[in-house]
Amino acid sequence: MDKKPIINFENAVIAQGDKTILCGVSFQIFEGEMVYLIGKTASGKSSLLKTIYCDLPLADGFASVADYDLASIRRKEIPYLRRELGIVFQDFQLLTDRTVYDNLLFTLKAIDWDDKEKMEQRILEVLQKVGLSESIHKMPHQLSGGEQQRVAIARALLNEPQILIADEPTGNLDPDASTAIMKILQEISQQGTAVFMATHNYNLIESFPGRVLCCLNGKMHEMFEETESSSNTTPFSETPYSETTELNA
Repeated sequence: MDKKPIINFENAVIAQGDKTILCGVSFQIFEGEMVYLIGKTASGKSSLLKTIYCDLPLADGFASVADYDLASIRRKEIPYLRRELGIVFQDFQLLTDRTVYDNLLFTLKAIDWDDKEKMEQRILEVLQKVGLSESIHKMPHQLSGGEQQRVAIARALLNEPQILIADEPTGNLDPDASTAIMKILQEISQQGTAVFMATHNYNLIESFPGRVLCCLNGKMHEMFEETESSSNTTPFSETPYSETTELNA
């Protein structure tokens, strides 16, 4: 039996208001996949991600996310779709006046968890997954940037999402912290949660292989697919988008 995609776009149009950003967008993402999204500034990366979590409406074509049809989704259904997604941003977006524990507790209460024992157990589980069990009672300002992003990832995992959407999650981090975050994201995908990550850093993609989608000239291109033999992949130098190892995103 064929697996059902978590995300499925078929000839979709991504737009902001009357301005078309991307057209003819067709791709699928399945359970446990690691998929990167690259492209220059204003190429459509963020607009595509916003369409996935319904911050922008689908302009045309077909798209489904976690079994929700984006063309017909009702406003009251959007919070339930988002519960199937984990979303991580570049700037962490932690509540600065609350501890790590209280940041995560706030999120669980917001999505209607009400069993205190189960909430505490889940918080401990996700913090262990990102290697921050000992920081549970720290305030955000007591953590490094990399640690704050790990808290943000833990928060995104609380509701056991089908896919983690990460928009430039290493953009504000130094190379060592970026590598630590990527190791966590790779482990998450290996454990069955798909990861769809927008990035401008080719070095990370080369160190942590996955599928690569590129927004270029109003279209989306699949640059290569990861295979068992590296000789079967298309190197970045031969792709239609290859200016430097670090893109302007």
